[in-house]
Amino acid sequence: MVQGKTGEAHDNSNYALDRLRELLGAGELGSEGRLPTERALAEMLGISRRVVRRALEVLEAEGLIWRRQGSGTFVGERPDRFSEHLGDIVAGTDFMELMEVRLRIEPQLAQLAAMRARPRDVEKMRELARKIIESSDADARELWDGALHRLIAQSAGNRLFLSIFDVINRVRQDEAWRAVRERARSGKNAFEVSYAQHKNIIEAIAARDPARAGEAMREHMLTLQERLIRATSMEHDHTIPNADTEDDPEGFRAQNATA
Repeated sequence: MVQGKTGEAHDNSNYALDRLRELLGAGELGSEGRLPTERALAEMLGISRRVVRRALEVLEAEGLIWRRQGSGTFVGERPDRFSEHLGDIVAGTDFMELMEVRLRIEPQLAQLAAMRARPRDVEKMRELARKIIESSDADARELWDGALHRLIAQSAGNRLFLSIFDVINRVRQDEAWRAVRERARSGKNAFEVSYAQHKNIIEAIAARDPARAGEAMREHMLTLQERLIRATSMEHDHTIPNADTEDDPEGFRAQNATA
């Protein structure tokens, strides 16, 4: 580590701030993201802890470091506190909760996208839809499907909505969910139906028809919800009445008519 010059009159906050900036910029501080303690920094630079503390306060205000009580000082901006709890949200959310939220968020995003999407956004949507149907493995299909739905959300032009969508997307990308969705999409004509529904959504957006885009997205979400119900019911060896003869198990379309 870089040592301070003993005996020099450098015990002032400006000197400490300059030296800490230099060391941060050179990557000489923050092993694994954590800075040395105030005492260690003071000894390293040959200055007092009071001066180090003042300099660190300035660096924190500038977003170059962040501090957590009892844990230490870290390089970079403070993480979004919400993201600290995202793992708990993922672990504590079941697929019915997720689909209830998607049914109420994504049709609205499709409507806004129909009003705001640019022609190049629409072409990208078509390309992503083709990539989904052309993919030969589950991992690739999930990748492109998530990319398509996020592009629709992004094209809605509302940053708050997009932030909410990103939380939803993080939940649906969890490993446990991916296995369930793959089983849900393994039924007869599942990929063809999904592609046709994606195409309907995209064409409604291209036609600048918010009502049709929202309804097409809602239909897509309902279809996925029904398939998820069947997949999880079979997993637990439970039979849904008329599941083999109807596309509307337990009246979910009626239940979500106002979604």
